[in-house]
Amino acid sequence: QVQLVESGGGSAQAGGSLTLSCTASQYDYRSGCMGWFRQAPGKEREGVAAIFTGGDSTFYADSVKTRFTISQDNNAKNKVFLQMNSLKPEDTAMYYCAADPTFLACLGGAWSSPPYYNAWGQGTQVSVSS
Repeated sequence: QVQLVESGGGSAQAGGSLTLSCTASQYDYRSGCMGWFRQAPGKEREGVAAIFTGGDSTFYADSVKTRFTISQDNNAKNKVFLQMNSLKPEDTAMYYCAADPTFLACLGGAWSSPPYYNAWGQGTQVSVSS
């Protein structure tokens, strides 16, 4: 059973930066996919970014792709980061790390679909003020 532990998040002003991290245990990075999702009050959970941890493929939502970067720790490949720059108030949400131990979630458009992931972190709040 894959387990995920998130850290980071917090509050920032518009234009600022925050970094989230997620460490997966019982997870084979060579064949898996990890993603970040967010959910604002009253809204559906949406995919933000994902990475195939066995290679170089990354995926982004249009709303964040020029501002956020998902990356993998070079020394601990079961750990991923979400660097968030130029934050906007609309980025305010609970952010969740997710993992798919297979590569399927990182195929095409599947990365942003929550059902493809079978492990989820507890969530970390990101609040951006104007």
